[in-house]
Amino acid sequence: MNIVKVMKFGGTSVGSPERMKALIPLITDADRKVVVLSAMSGTTNSLIEITDLIYSGNINEASDKIEALREKYHRVVDGLYDTDAFKMTGHEFINSHFGYINNLTLRSFTRIQEKAVHAEGELLSTSLFHHLLQERGIKSVLMPALNYMRIDKDSEPDYYYIEENIRRELRKADSKSIIITQGFICRNAYGEIDNLKRGGSDYSASIIGAVLKVKEIQIWTDISGFHNNDPRYVENTKVIRELSFDEAAELAYFGAKILHPSSVNPARVNNIPVRLKNTMEPEDEGTLITSNSVLLDYKAVAAKDGISAIRIRSARMLMAYGFLRKVFEIFEAYKTPIDMVTTSEVGVSLTIDNSQYLDQIVTDLRELGAVDIEREQTIICIVGDFRTERTGSAPEIFEALNTIPLKMISYGGSPNSLSLLIDTCNKTRALQLLSKHLFE
Repeated sequence: MNIVKVMKFGGTSVGSPERMKALIPLITDADRKVVVLSAMSGTTNSLIEITDLIYSGNINEASDKIEALREKYHRVVDGLYDTDAFKMTGHEFINSHFGYINNLTLRSFTRIQEKAVHAEGELLSTSLFHHLLQERGIKSVLMPALNYMRIDKDSEPDYYYIEENIRRELRKADSKSIIITQGFICRNAYGEIDNLKRGGSDYSASIIGAVLKVKEIQIWTDISGFHNNDPRYVENTKVIRELSFDEAAELAYFGAKILHPSSVNPARVNNIPVRLKNTMEPEDEGTLITSNSVLLDYKAVAAKDGISAIRIRSARMLMAYGFLRKVFEIFEAYKTPIDMVTTSEVGVSLTIDNSQYLDQIVTDLRELGAVDIEREQTIICIVGDFRTERTGSAPEIFEALNTIPLKMISYGGSPNSLSLLIDTCNKTRALQLLSKHLFE
């Protein structure tokens, strides 16, 4: 089957019976497609709360939350289907899945079972939507992601396995059917149910598009593409109509919530355009991400919270070969990525966004010198034309932020961006000042 495009719909796009029904005209054109669905909005968070309660031994509270979520889905079934037959099928399906979750509270609970529970959201949304299409007489096939999506021992996509198995699954399908599949969920190298981490439905869509060499990958959310600033904090933001893969990757990594950071690379490697669209305003063209780049001084601003800044100082660092290697080896040992780095003769400053092993990292770093930690930091990323051969490319940035303390500055690592570290308490004001000086 020659698939032309992949269409991914996020949690808000399938967040109610009305929203699910509104997807039908979007997917019923003549193009052959794979439709990737997230869990209904709020479901994954509820499932995580349930598994946390089971782990902590609060079985009664976990059971109450399971029943509350079950009732929510029964109401979805009543609002989604018109006929008694499909309502009955839907209710039986809901009871079956929630009975499975409930049974897990009665036995010892493992991490493997936890991942299986977290996968239920996507299994529910795709089956409910598949049955909706059947009720409407629209040909569709439910293609289980657990039959083809797999990660390796390093939690990276196993592309050879994925391509071989997704093509095998597609050969089973009627060529005129819409293919419905789950985002986010997969199996790991041991065959256990796993996932592509939070926001991974975008990643699923990009991986599927890459292995099938489609003409376009579409990511449908509740916002019309990338904005030039965060509309949650800044008024009168504007949609960016065109971005390069590199620019989109910078914005996604540094806080733009519309796109999962990992999802850019499979499309970039295979040069497949990615279009961001709004299910609430489907006529809006959204943002198109390609290998092309239209150079502008400033295109967009994004902010990434939850940053910890670490500063290591050592008088012995002067001419001390191998110091940086020793520092980076510590972060590698704890599998903790570094976002920003600045160095001087007597010290190195860097930032991380994952503090899971921060205490252990600091203990090891103190063998190399004095260590200071600052938490509650934010990285502000400005995307634009920052080629190093340019002159005077950033005066407006520093003029805008001359009343805000800048903790670190990262420039020159990318021709597409400049990054700044500030206290999180100054984030909203910084975004507003940058918007006023760069875009108004």
